[in-house]
Amino acid sequence: MSILGSIVVSDLDFAHAGADSLFFDISFGISPGDHAAIVGPNGVGKSTILKILSGELEADGGEHNVAGTVLTMTQDVGMARPDDTIRQMLIDVAPPQLRDAGRALVEAEKAMADGTDDGMGYAEALTAWGDRGGYELEVQWEMAAQRSVKSTIDDMSTRLVSELSGGERKRLVLDLLLNSGAEVLLLDEPDNYLDIPTREWLEGQIAECKSTILMVSHDRSLLERVATKIVVLEGSGCWVHGGSYATFPEAREKRQKLLGDALKRWNDEERRLHAHMKVMKTRAAQNFKNATKANAAETRWERFVAKGPPPPPVADQHIYVNLRGADSARRVLNLQAVSVADLFFAFSDEVHFGERVGLIGPNGTGKTHLLRALAGEIEPDEGTIGLGPRTSVGTFTQINDRPDFLGREAFDIVRERTHDDEKAMKALARYGLADHSKQEFETLSGGQKARLEILGLELEGHNVLLLDEPTDNLDIESSEALERALDGFQGTVLAVSHDRTFLEKLDRFIMIGDDGEVFSLVDYETAVQALSNPDTVASVAFAKRLSSTD
Repeated sequence: MSILGSIVVSDLDFAHAGADSLFFDISFGISPGDHAAIVGPNGVGKSTILKILSGELEADGGEHNVAGTVLTMTQDVGMARPDDTIRQMLIDVAPPQLRDAGRALVEAEKAMADGTDDGMGYAEALTAWGDRGGYELEVQWEMAAQRSVKSTIDDMSTRLVSELSGGERKRLVLDLLLNSGAEVLLLDEPDNYLDIPTREWLEGQIAECKSTILMVSHDRSLLERVATKIVVLEGSGCWVHGGSYATFPEAREKRQKLLGDALKRWNDEERRLHAHMKVMKTRAAQNFKNATKANAAETRWERFVAKGPPPPPVADQHIYVNLRGADSARRVLNLQAVSVADLFFAFSDEVHFGERVGLIGPNGTGKTHLLRALAGEIEPDEGTIGLGPRTSVGTFTQINDRPDFLGREAFDIVRERTHDDEKAMKALARYGLADHSKQEFETLSGGQKARLEILGLELEGHNVLLLDEPTDNLDIESSEALERALDGFQGTVLAVSHDRTFLEKLDRFIMIGDDGEVFSLVDYETAVQALSNPDTVASVAFAKRLSSTD
Protein backbone atom coordinates (compact mmCIF):
# COMPACT_ATOMS: atom_id res chain seq x y z
CA MET A 1 0.00 0.00 0.00
CA SER A 2 1.41 3.38 -1.04
CA ILE A 3 1.61 6.15 1.53
CA LEU A 4 -0.05 9.33 0.24
CA GLY A 5 2.35 12.11 -0.56
CA SER A 6 5.31 9.83 -1.28
CA ILE A 7 7.47 9.48 -4.40
CA VAL A 8 9.44 6.33 -5.20
CA VAL A 9 11.77 6.08 -8.22
CA SER A 10 13.69 2.88 -9.01
CA ASP A 11 16.23 2.25 -11.79
CA LEU A 12 14.70 4.90 -14.04
CA ASP A 13 16.23 5.38 -17.48
CA PHE A 14 15.34 7.63 -20.39
CA ALA A 15 16.63 8.61 -23.82
CA HIS A 16 15.23 11.17 -26.24
CA ALA A 17 14.23 9.76 -29.61
CA GLY A 18 17.32 8.93 -31.67
CA ALA A 19 19.71 9.93 -28.87
CA ASP A 20 21.86 8.13 -26.31
CA SER A 21 20.61 7.64 -22.77
CA LEU A 22 20.02 10.91 -20.97
CA PHE A 23 20.20 9.04 -17.67
CA PHE A 24 19.79 5.55 -16.22
CA ASP A 25 20.01 3.87 -12.83
CA ILE A 26 18.09 6.75 -11.20
CA SER A 27 16.71 5.70 -7.81
CA PHE A 28 15.48 7.84 -4.91
CA GLY A 29 12.59 8.18 -2.49
CA ILE A 30 10.74 11.24 -1.18
CA SER A 31 8.78 10.80 2.06
CA PRO A 32 5.47 12.53 2.87
CA GLY A 33 6.05 16.15 3.83
CA ASP A 34 9.59 16.32 2.38
CA HIS A 35 10.49 19.42 0.38
CA ALA A 36 13.14 17.96 -1.93
CA ALA A 37 15.14 19.59 -4.72
CA ILE A 38 16.78 18.03 -7.79
CA VAL A 39 20.13 19.64 -8.61
CA GLY A 40 22.71 18.99 -11.31
CA PRO A 41 24.28 20.47 -14.44
CA ASN A 42 22.16 21.96 -17.23
CA GLY A 43 20.88 19.31 -19.62
CA VAL A 44 21.36 16.36 -17.24
CA GLY A 45 17.63 15.56 -17.09
CA LYS A 46 16.17 17.35 -14.04
CA SER A 47 13.06 18.65 -15.81
CA THR A 48 12.71 15.34 -17.66
CA ILE A 49 12.34 13.48 -14.35
CA LEU A 50 9.52 15.83 -13.29
CA LYS A 51 7.82 15.26 -16.67
CA ILE A 52 8.06 11.48 -16.21
CA LEU A 53 6.62 11.69 -12.70
CA SER A 54 3.75 13.90 -13.92
CA GLY A 55 2.94 11.50 -16.77
CA GLU A 56 3.90 13.90 -19.55
CA LEU A 57 6.76 11.61 -20.66
CA GLU A 58 7.15 7.85 -20.49
CA ALA A 59 10.37 6.37 -19.11
CA ASP A 60 12.28 3.79 -21.16
CA GLY A 61 12.83 1.60 -18.13
CA GLY A 62 12.59 1.35 -14.38
CA GLU A 63 9.64 2.08 -12.12
CA HIS A 64 8.16 5.12 -10.44
CA ASN A 65 5.21 5.71 -8.19
CA VAL A 66 3.69 9.00 -7.04
CA ALA A 67 1.11 8.34 -4.35
CA GLY A 68 -1.66 10.89 -3.83
CA THR A 69 -3.10 13.82 -5.75
CA VAL A 70 -0.46 15.48 -7.93
CA LEU A 71 -0.27 19.03 -9.29
CA THR A 72 2.50 20.17 -11.63
CA MET A 73 4.01 23.50 -12.63
CA THR A 74 6.32 23.67 -15.67
CA GLN A 75 9.12 26.24 -15.83
CA ASP A 76 7.46 28.07 -18.75
CA VAL A 77 3.98 28.26 -17.22
CA GLY A 78 2.21 31.36 -18.53
CA MET A 79 5.14 32.19 -20.84
CA ALA A 80 4.74 29.85 -23.82
CA ARG A 81 1.26 31.09 -24.82
CA PRO A 82 0.86 34.75 -23.78
CA ASP A 83 -2.31 35.11 -25.88
CA ASP A 84 -4.14 32.54 -23.74
CA THR A 85 -6.62 33.78 -21.18
CA ILE A 86 -5.79 33.63 -17.48
CA ARG A 87 -8.44 30.93 -17.14
CA GLN A 88 -6.65 28.78 -19.74
CA MET A 89 -3.35 29.20 -17.87
CA LEU A 90 -4.96 28.10 -14.60
CA ILE A 91 -6.74 25.18 -16.27
CA ASP A 92 -3.30 23.93 -17.36
CA VAL A 93 -2.26 23.48 -13.70
CA ALA A 94 -5.57 21.97 -12.53
CA PRO A 95 -5.96 18.31 -11.49
CA PRO A 96 -6.17 16.01 -14.56
CA GLN A 97 -9.96 15.47 -14.54
CA LEU A 98 -10.67 19.15 -14.10
CA ARG A 99 -8.00 20.02 -16.67
CA ASP A 100 -9.73 17.88 -19.30
CA ALA A 101 -13.15 19.27 -18.40
CA GLY A 102 -11.87 22.85 -18.44
CA ARG A 103 -10.25 22.51 -21.84
CA ALA A 104 -13.43 20.92 -23.19
CA LEU A 105 -15.44 23.86 -21.82
CA VAL A 106 -13.13 26.39 -23.53
CA GLU A 107 -13.51 24.56 -26.85
CA ALA A 108 -17.28 24.38 -26.41
CA GLU A 109 -17.42 28.14 -25.83
CA LYS A 110 -15.44 28.71 -29.04
CA ALA A 111 -17.85 26.44 -30.93
CA MET A 112 -20.78 28.44 -29.59
CA ALA A 113 -19.12 31.68 -30.67
CA ASP A 114 -18.40 30.53 -34.25
CA GLY A 115 -21.81 28.90 -34.65
CA THR A 116 -20.67 25.29 -34.96
CA ASP A 117 -22.49 24.29 -31.76
CA ASP A 118 -26.20 24.79 -31.15
CA GLY A 119 -25.67 24.92 -27.40
CA MET A 120 -25.98 21.23 -26.57
CA GLY A 121 -22.22 20.64 -26.50
CA TYR A 122 -21.70 23.72 -24.38
CA ALA A 123 -24.37 22.60 -21.91
CA GLU A 124 -22.75 19.18 -21.56
CA ALA A 125 -19.29 20.70 -21.08
CA LEU A 126 -20.63 23.13 -18.47
CA THR A 127 -22.31 20.29 -16.57
CA ALA A 128 -19.11 18.19 -16.62
CA TRP A 129 -17.12 21.18 -15.36
CA GLY A 130 -19.52 21.69 -12.46
CA ASP A 131 -19.82 17.99 -11.59
CA ARG A 132 -16.04 17.61 -11.29
CA GLY A 133 -15.66 20.59 -8.97
CA GLY A 134 -14.98 23.36 -11.46
CA TYR A 135 -16.96 26.03 -9.63
CA GLU A 136 -15.14 25.31 -6.37
CA LEU A 137 -11.85 25.59 -8.27
CA GLU A 138 -12.92 28.96 -9.69
CA VAL A 139 -13.36 30.23 -6.11
CA GLN A 140 -9.76 29.16 -5.39
CA TRP A 141 -8.64 31.02 -8.52
CA GLU A 142 -10.35 34.22 -7.41
CA MET A 143 -8.85 34.05 -3.91
CA ALA A 144 -5.35 33.39 -5.32
CA ALA A 145 -5.73 36.27 -7.80
CA GLN A 146 -6.75 38.67 -5.02
CA ARG A 147 -3.57 37.76 -3.13
CA SER A 148 -1.21 37.70 -6.11
CA VAL A 149 -2.19 40.20 -8.82
CA LYS A 150 -1.94 43.95 -8.29
CA SER A 151 -4.85 44.90 -10.56
CA THR A 152 -8.40 43.56 -10.24
CA ILE A 153 -9.29 40.67 -12.55
CA ASP A 154 -12.95 41.08 -13.50
CA ASP A 155 -13.17 38.14 -15.90
CA MET A 156 -10.53 35.40 -16.13
CA SER A 157 -12.13 34.03 -19.29
CA THR A 158 -11.37 37.21 -21.25
CA ARG A 159 -8.32 38.79 -19.63
CA LEU A 160 -5.11 37.69 -21.35
CA VAL A 161 -2.02 36.24 -19.71
CA SER A 162 0.07 38.88 -21.52
CA GLU A 163 -1.61 41.58 -19.39
CA LEU A 164 0.17 40.19 -16.32
CA SER A 165 3.89 40.50 -15.69
CA GLY A 166 5.97 37.33 -15.70
CA GLY A 167 6.26 37.57 -11.92
CA GLU A 168 2.49 37.99 -11.47
CA ARG A 169 1.79 34.92 -13.62
CA LYS A 170 4.26 32.82 -11.65
CA ARG A 171 3.05 34.04 -8.24
CA LEU A 172 -0.60 33.43 -9.15
CA VAL A 173 0.10 29.82 -10.13
CA LEU A 174 2.35 29.22 -7.13
CA ASP A 175 -0.20 30.69 -4.71
CA LEU A 176 -2.86 28.43 -6.17
CA LEU A 177 -0.75 25.25 -6.03
CA LEU A 178 0.83 25.81 -2.61
CA ASN A 179 -2.61 26.39 -1.08
CA SER A 180 -4.36 23.62 -3.04
CA GLY A 181 -4.02 20.84 -0.45
CA ALA A 182 -2.59 18.47 -3.08
CA GLU A 183 -0.51 15.65 -1.59
CA VAL A 184 2.34 16.10 -4.11
CA LEU A 185 3.60 19.18 -5.94
CA LEU A 186 6.09 18.98 -8.82
CA LEU A 187 7.58 22.45 -9.36
CA ASP A 188 10.03 23.23 -12.17
CA GLU A 189 12.01 26.46 -11.57
CA PRO A 190 9.36 28.04 -9.28
CA ASP A 191 11.64 31.04 -8.59
CA ASN A 192 12.22 32.15 -12.20
CA TYR A 193 10.80 35.62 -13.00
CA LEU A 194 10.17 36.36 -9.30
CA ASP A 195 11.61 39.49 -7.70
CA ILE A 196 13.35 39.25 -4.33
CA PRO A 197 10.33 40.11 -2.12
CA THR A 198 8.30 37.47 -3.99
CA ARG A 199 11.10 34.92 -3.61
CA GLU A 200 11.03 35.57 0.11
CA TRP A 201 7.24 35.10 0.02
CA LEU A 202 7.77 31.81 -1.86
CA GLU A 203 10.20 30.58 0.78
CA GLY A 204 7.63 31.25 3.49
CA GLN A 205 4.87 29.53 1.49
CA ILE A 206 6.97 26.42 0.87
CA ALA A 207 8.03 26.25 4.52
CA GLU A 208 4.38 26.30 5.62
CA CYS A 209 3.10 23.96 2.88
CA LYS A 210 2.10 20.48 4.07
CA SER A 211 2.39 18.96 0.59
CA THR A 212 5.29 16.78 -0.46
CA ILE A 213 7.32 18.90 -2.89
CA LEU A 214 9.86 17.90 -5.51
CA MET A 215 11.32 20.91 -7.28
CA VAL A 216 14.05 21.99 -9.64
CA SER A 217 15.74 25.26 -8.72
CA HIS A 218 19.07 27.03 -9.18
CA ASP A 219 18.40 29.67 -6.53
CA ARG A 220 21.01 28.85 -3.90
CA SER A 221 19.41 31.05 -1.23
CA LEU A 222 16.01 29.41 -1.71
CA LEU A 223 17.51 25.92 -1.66
CA GLU A 224 19.37 26.63 1.58
CA ARG A 225 16.20 27.88 3.27
CA VAL A 226 13.51 25.41 2.17
CA ALA A 227 14.99 22.15 0.82
CA THR A 228 14.97 19.26 3.30
CA LYS A 229 16.55 16.76 0.87
CA ILE A 230 18.77 17.10 -2.21
CA VAL A 231 18.57 14.64 -5.13
CA VAL A 232 21.84 15.05 -7.06
CA LEU A 233 22.03 14.08 -10.75
CA GLU A 234 25.64 13.49 -11.78
CA GLY A 235 26.91 11.66 -14.83
CA SER A 236 24.15 9.26 -15.74
CA GLY A 237 23.04 8.37 -12.21
CA CYS A 238 22.14 10.06 -8.94
CA TRP A 239 22.68 10.14 -5.19
CA VAL A 240 20.74 11.70 -2.32
CA HIS A 241 21.86 14.13 0.37
CA GLY A 242 19.42 13.87 3.25
CA GLY A 243 19.77 17.45 4.43
CA SER A 244 19.49 21.06 3.31
CA TYR A 245 21.52 22.67 0.55
CA ALA A 246 23.49 24.59 3.19
CA THR A 247 25.29 21.34 4.12
CA PHE A 248 25.35 19.90 0.59
CA PRO A 249 28.79 21.16 -0.61
CA GLU A 250 30.50 19.67 2.46
CA ALA A 251 28.56 16.41 2.08
CA ARG A 252 29.52 16.18 -1.60
CA GLU A 253 33.19 16.73 -0.80
CA LYS A 254 33.12 13.96 1.80
CA ARG A 255 31.36 11.66 -0.64
CA GLN A 256 34.02 12.21 -3.28
CA LYS A 257 36.76 11.29 -0.80
CA LEU A 258 34.91 8.08 0.11
CA LEU A 259 34.80 7.03 -3.53
CA GLY A 260 38.47 6.06 -3.21
CA ASP A 261 41.19 6.08 -5.80
CA ALA A 262 40.83 6.09 -9.57
CA LEU A 263 40.94 2.30 -9.92
CA LYS A 264 38.06 1.81 -7.49
CA ARG A 265 35.99 4.43 -9.31
CA TRP A 266 36.76 2.79 -12.63
CA ASN A 267 35.82 -0.66 -11.34
CA ASP A 268 32.57 0.64 -9.86
CA GLU A 269 31.60 2.26 -13.16
CA GLU A 270 32.56 -0.83 -15.16
CA ARG A 271 30.34 -3.00 -12.96
CA ARG A 272 27.47 -0.51 -13.27
CA LEU A 273 27.69 -0.37 -17.08
CA HIS A 274 27.97 -4.16 -17.26
CA ALA A 275 24.92 -4.64 -15.02
CA HIS A 276 22.96 -2.15 -17.11
CA MET A 277 23.95 -4.01 -20.28
CA LYS A 278 22.76 -7.31 -18.78
CA VAL A 279 19.40 -5.76 -17.83
CA MET A 280 18.94 -4.37 -21.34
CA LYS A 281 19.84 -7.74 -22.87
CA THR A 282 17.18 -9.40 -20.71
CA ARG A 283 14.61 -6.83 -21.82
CA ALA A 284 15.60 -7.36 -25.45
CA ALA A 285 15.04 -11.11 -25.09
CA GLN A 286 11.52 -10.35 -23.86
CA ASN A 287 10.72 -7.63 -26.40
CA PHE A 288 12.64 -7.15 -29.65
CA LYS A 289 11.91 -3.40 -29.57
CA ASN A 290 14.57 -3.10 -26.86
CA ALA A 291 17.29 -4.65 -29.03
CA THR A 292 18.70 -1.32 -30.21
CA LYS A 293 19.05 -0.01 -26.66
CA ALA A 294 20.58 -3.30 -25.54
CA ASN A 295 23.19 -3.09 -28.32
CA ALA A 296 23.90 0.53 -27.39
CA ALA A 297 24.39 -0.46 -23.73
CA GLU A 298 26.77 -3.26 -24.75
CA THR A 299 28.74 -0.91 -27.01
CA ARG A 300 29.02 1.66 -24.22
CA TRP A 301 30.37 -1.00 -21.82
CA GLU A 302 32.81 -2.39 -24.40
CA ARG A 303 34.19 1.05 -25.23
CA PHE A 304 34.62 1.82 -21.55
CA VAL A 305 36.52 -1.42 -20.92
CA ALA A 306 38.66 -0.96 -24.05
CA LYS A 307 40.01 2.34 -22.77
CA GLY A 308 41.25 0.73 -19.58
CA PRO A 309 41.41 2.29 -16.12
CA PRO A 310 41.67 6.07 -16.52
CA PRO A 311 43.53 8.54 -14.32
CA PRO A 312 41.39 10.02 -11.52
CA PRO A 313 38.45 11.66 -13.30
CA VAL A 314 37.44 15.24 -12.65
CA ALA A 315 34.31 14.83 -10.59
CA ASP A 316 33.16 18.43 -10.85
CA GLN A 317 31.69 20.07 -13.91
CA HIS A 318 34.44 22.54 -14.85
CA ILE A 319 33.07 25.67 -16.49
CA TYR A 320 35.87 28.16 -17.13
CA VAL A 321 34.70 31.66 -17.98
CA ASN A 322 37.48 34.07 -18.95
CA LEU A 323 36.05 37.59 -19.23
CA ARG A 324 39.11 39.67 -20.00
CA GLY A 325 37.71 43.12 -20.75
CA ALA A 326 39.94 46.13 -21.37
CA ASP A 327 40.68 49.58 -20.05
CA SER A 328 38.33 52.50 -20.66
CA ALA A 329 37.95 56.07 -19.43
CA ARG A 330 37.17 56.53 -15.73
CA ARG A 331 33.59 57.65 -16.45
CA VAL A 332 31.96 54.83 -18.35
CA LEU A 333 28.30 55.97 -18.28
CA ASN A 334 26.82 59.39 -17.65
CA LEU A 335 23.06 59.50 -17.11
CA GLN A 336 21.51 62.97 -17.04
CA ALA A 337 17.81 63.23 -16.04
CA VAL A 338 17.02 59.90 -17.72
CA SER A 339 13.54 58.35 -17.83
CA VAL A 340 12.38 55.45 -20.01
CA ALA A 341 8.81 54.68 -21.11
CA ASP A 342 7.35 56.65 -18.18
CA LEU A 343 8.27 53.73 -15.90
CA PHE A 344 10.28 55.76 -13.39
CA PHE A 345 11.07 59.35 -12.54
CA ALA A 346 14.00 60.99 -14.29
CA PHE A 347 17.27 60.45 -12.45
CA SER A 348 20.97 61.19 -12.87
CA ASP A 349 23.98 59.06 -12.02
CA GLU A 350 27.50 58.16 -13.15
CA VAL A 351 29.03 54.70 -13.50
CA HIS A 352 32.81 54.47 -13.28
CA PHE A 353 35.30 52.00 -14.68
CA GLY A 354 35.52 48.77 -12.70
CA GLU A 355 32.22 49.18 -10.82
CA ARG A 356 29.78 46.30 -10.38
CA VAL A 357 26.34 47.88 -10.19
CA GLY A 358 23.11 46.00 -9.50
CA LEU A 359 19.78 47.26 -10.88
CA ILE A 360 17.14 46.05 -8.43
CA GLY A 361 13.49 46.54 -7.52
CA PRO A 362 10.11 44.85 -7.89
CA ASN A 363 9.03 43.34 -11.21
CA GLY A 364 7.60 45.78 -13.71
CA THR A 365 9.45 48.88 -12.52
CA GLY A 366 11.54 49.31 -15.68
CA LYS A 367 14.91 47.71 -14.93
CA THR A 368 15.13 45.83 -18.23
CA HIS A 369 13.93 48.93 -20.14
CA LEU A 370 16.71 50.95 -18.51
CA LEU A 371 19.28 48.28 -19.43
CA ARG A 372 18.07 48.33 -23.05
CA ALA A 373 18.39 52.12 -23.11
CA LEU A 374 21.95 51.87 -21.79
CA ALA A 375 22.69 49.37 -24.57
CA GLY A 376 21.33 51.79 -27.17
CA GLU A 377 18.50 49.46 -28.19
CA ILE A 378 15.83 52.02 -27.29
CA GLU A 379 15.90 55.79 -26.74
CA PRO A 380 15.13 57.31 -23.33
CA ASP A 381 11.96 59.43 -23.23
CA GLU A 382 13.80 62.06 -21.24
CA GLY A 383 17.42 62.99 -20.66
CA THR A 384 20.65 61.75 -22.16
CA ILE A 385 22.92 58.73 -21.78
CA GLY A 386 26.58 59.30 -22.54
CA LEU A 387 29.22 56.61 -23.05
CA GLY A 388 32.81 57.31 -22.07
CA PRO A 389 35.73 56.97 -24.48
CA ARG A 390 37.04 53.51 -25.38
CA THR A 391 33.89 51.75 -24.16
CA SER A 392 32.67 48.55 -25.83
CA VAL A 393 29.26 47.40 -24.64
CA GLY A 394 28.07 43.78 -24.59
CA THR A 395 24.59 42.67 -23.52
CA PHE A 396 23.11 39.48 -22.10
CA THR A 397 19.33 39.05 -22.48
CA GLN A 398 17.15 37.41 -19.84
CA ILE A 399 15.28 35.24 -22.35
CA ASN A 400 18.31 34.58 -24.59
CA ASP A 401 16.67 36.69 -27.30
CA ARG A 402 19.32 36.38 -30.01
CA PRO A 403 17.80 36.44 -33.51
CA ASP A 404 21.36 36.39 -34.89
CA PHE A 405 21.88 32.94 -33.31
CA LEU A 406 18.68 31.31 -34.60
CA GLY A 407 19.12 28.41 -37.03
CA ARG A 408 22.87 28.33 -36.41
CA GLU A 409 24.94 25.60 -34.77
CA ALA A 410 26.82 26.42 -31.58
CA PHE A 411 30.14 25.72 -33.32
CA ASP A 412 29.40 28.19 -36.12
CA ILE A 413 28.44 30.91 -33.64
CA VAL A 414 31.73 30.51 -31.76
CA ARG A 415 33.83 29.94 -34.91
CA GLU A 416 32.65 33.31 -36.19
CA ARG A 417 34.26 34.93 -33.15
CA THR A 418 37.48 32.88 -32.94
CA HIS A 419 38.17 32.54 -36.70
CA ASP A 420 39.74 29.15 -35.94
CA ASP A 421 38.22 25.66 -35.66
CA GLU A 422 40.47 24.42 -32.87
CA LYS A 423 40.03 27.58 -30.77
CA ALA A 424 36.26 27.35 -31.24
CA MET A 425 36.12 23.78 -29.95
CA LYS A 426 38.39 24.61 -26.99
CA ALA A 427 36.15 27.53 -26.09
CA LEU A 428 33.03 25.35 -26.27
CA ALA A 429 34.76 22.76 -24.08
CA ARG A 430 35.55 25.38 -21.42
CA TYR A 431 31.83 26.11 -21.20
CA GLY A 432 30.75 22.47 -21.16
CA LEU A 433 29.27 22.77 -24.67
CA ALA A 434 31.63 20.62 -26.74
CA ASP A 435 29.11 17.76 -26.95
CA HIS A 436 26.49 20.22 -28.22
CA SER A 437 28.65 21.91 -30.87
CA LYS A 438 26.45 20.66 -33.73
CA GLN A 439 23.16 21.61 -32.09
CA GLU A 440 21.28 24.63 -33.37
CA PHE A 441 20.84 27.43 -30.84
CA GLU A 442 17.07 26.98 -30.42
CA THR A 443 17.46 23.27 -29.57
CA LEU A 444 19.77 23.95 -26.61
CA SER A 445 18.44 23.99 -23.05
CA GLY A 446 17.89 27.35 -21.36
CA GLY A 447 21.12 26.97 -19.40
CA GLN A 448 23.11 25.96 -22.48
CA LYS A 449 21.80 28.99 -24.38
CA ALA A 450 22.83 31.22 -21.48
CA ARG A 451 26.34 29.72 -21.44
CA LEU A 452 26.71 30.18 -25.20
CA GLU A 453 25.61 33.81 -24.96
CA ILE A 454 28.12 34.49 -22.17
CA LEU A 455 30.84 32.77 -24.22
CA GLY A 456 29.99 35.13 -27.07
CA LEU A 457 30.49 38.12 -24.75
CA GLU A 458 33.85 36.73 -23.65
CA LEU A 459 35.12 36.25 -27.19
CA GLU A 460 33.91 39.68 -28.31
CA GLY A 461 36.08 41.29 -25.62
CA HIS A 462 33.75 44.02 -24.31
CA ASN A 463 34.74 46.17 -21.32
CA VAL A 464 31.16 47.09 -20.31
CA LEU A 465 28.73 44.22 -19.66
CA LEU A 466 24.98 44.79 -19.36
CA LEU A 467 23.52 41.59 -17.91
CA ASP A 468 19.77 40.92 -17.61
CA GLU A 469 19.18 38.04 -15.16
CA PRO A 470 22.43 36.25 -16.17
CA THR A 471 22.04 33.36 -13.69
CA ASP A 472 18.33 32.68 -14.25
CA ASN A 473 18.85 29.58 -16.40
CA LEU A 474 22.37 28.64 -15.33
CA ASP A 475 23.02 25.62 -13.17
CA ILE A 476 24.74 26.32 -9.87
CA GLU A 477 28.24 25.44 -11.07
CA SER A 478 27.88 27.73 -14.09
CA SER A 479 26.58 30.57 -11.92
CA GLU A 480 29.59 30.22 -9.62
CA ALA A 481 31.94 30.16 -12.63
CA LEU A 482 30.36 33.38 -13.95
CA GLU A 483 30.71 35.02 -10.54
CA ARG A 484 34.39 34.10 -10.39
CA ALA A 485 34.93 35.47 -13.89
CA LEU A 486 33.20 38.76 -13.09
CA ASP A 487 35.33 39.08 -9.97
CA GLY A 488 38.45 39.13 -12.15
CA PHE A 489 36.91 41.00 -15.09
CA GLN A 490 38.80 44.11 -16.15
CA GLY A 491 35.81 46.26 -16.92
CA THR A 492 32.42 47.47 -15.73
CA VAL A 493 29.27 45.46 -15.00
CA LEU A 494 25.63 46.54 -14.69
CA ALA A 495 23.30 43.65 -13.89
CA VAL A 496 19.58 43.18 -13.35
CA SER A 497 19.19 40.21 -11.03
CA HIS A 498 16.95 38.69 -8.37
CA ASP A 499 19.59 36.08 -7.46
CA ARG A 500 20.62 37.05 -3.94
CA THR A 501 23.84 35.04 -4.01
CA PHE A 502 24.85 36.78 -7.25
CA LEU A 503 23.86 40.23 -5.97
CA GLU A 504 26.00 39.77 -2.87
CA LYS A 505 29.10 39.94 -5.10
CA LEU A 506 28.25 43.42 -6.50
CA ASP A 507 29.53 46.78 -5.23
CA ARG A 508 26.53 49.10 -5.16
CA PHE A 509 22.91 49.21 -6.28
CA ILE A 510 20.38 51.37 -8.09
CA MET A 511 16.85 50.57 -6.93
CA ILE A 512 13.68 51.50 -8.82
CA GLY A 513 10.62 51.42 -6.58
CA ASP A 514 6.98 50.67 -7.41
CA ASP A 515 6.25 54.39 -7.15
CA GLY A 516 8.89 55.22 -9.78
CA GLU A 517 11.42 56.74 -7.42
CA VAL A 518 15.08 55.80 -7.94
CA PHE A 519 17.57 55.35 -5.10
CA SER A 520 21.30 54.70 -4.81
CA LEU A 521 22.19 52.03 -2.22
CA VAL A 522 25.76 51.69 -1.07
CA ASP A 523 26.03 47.94 -0.39
CA TYR A 524 24.26 44.58 -0.41
CA GLU A 525 23.01 44.78 3.19
CA THR A 526 21.36 48.14 2.51
CA ALA A 527 19.87 46.77 -0.73
CA VAL A 528 18.33 43.75 1.05
CA GLN A 529 16.89 46.01 3.74
CA ALA A 530 15.39 48.30 1.10
CA LEU A 531 13.92 45.41 -0.91
CA SER A 532 12.38 43.88 2.22
CA ASN A 533 10.78 47.23 3.10
CA PRO A 534 10.12 48.92 -0.27
CA ASP A 535 7.56 51.34 1.19
CA THR A 536 10.15 52.81 3.57
CA VAL A 537 13.24 52.77 1.36
CA ALA A 538 13.65 56.55 1.65
CA SER A 539 14.30 56.15 5.38
CA VAL A 540 16.77 53.27 5.00
CA ALA A 541 20.23 54.26 6.15
CA PHE A 542 22.66 55.02 3.30
CA ALA A 543 19.84 55.25 0.71
CA LYS A 544 20.27 58.31 -1.51
CA ARG A 545 17.35 59.50 -3.67
CA LEU A 546 18.53 59.92 -7.28
CA SER A 547 15.21 60.85 -8.89
CA SER A 548 13.23 64.06 -8.67
CA THR A 549 9.46 63.87 -8.19
CA ASP A 550 8.94 67.59 -8.70
